[in-house]
Amino acid sequence: MSKQKNIILIGFMGCGKTTCGKWIANNKPFDFIDTDQYIVDKERRSINEIFDHEGEPYFRRLETIVLKELLVSKDVRQKVFSVGGGLPITKENRPLLKQLGYVVYLRTSIDELVKRLNKDTQRPLLAGGNVRDKIISLMEKRKDIYEQIADKIIDTDGKDIKHIYEEITCDKWTKY
Repeated sequence: MSKQKNIILIGFMGCGKTTCGKWIANNKPFDFIDTDQYIVDKERRSINEIFDHEGEPYFRRLETIVLKELLVSKDVRQKVFSVGGGLPITKENRPLLKQLGYVVYLRTSIDELVKRLNKDTQRPLLAGGNVRDKIISLMEKRKDIYEQIADKIIDTDGKDIKHIYEEITCDKWTKY
């Protein structure tokens, strides 16, 4: 399958993937798909419930299943995808993301992530303990993977969504 005209937003939780993806879908000729929401809808339960009852490995398998379903779908063109922060960590998912579209890593500083996530109670991997320490620990495991699979890396600190979108589309890949 050739690379589709899709934008795949990757990055750490709280980096703005969903916010940016929704903005693009509302202002440009794209539809929006959030893979976490896709899983919640399909499973009919929250991510926290999935983690609590089945554990993280089960959730990671669901992410792979979702990517495979999307790749065989006939209606996967002109989409912007927000994928869970841990989805690219599964080795099998990396080539699937590349097949699905143009992979953009929304890179956000630790300080900014702490500001955005400090009061968040919906993310199971940040529950309990020091949020900064958890972010640093997870980021150490994920940062290199995000950078390796990205077609483009955009630093998001201090930028509005329109500016981020302009950076996504400023090269020859596409102009909308």
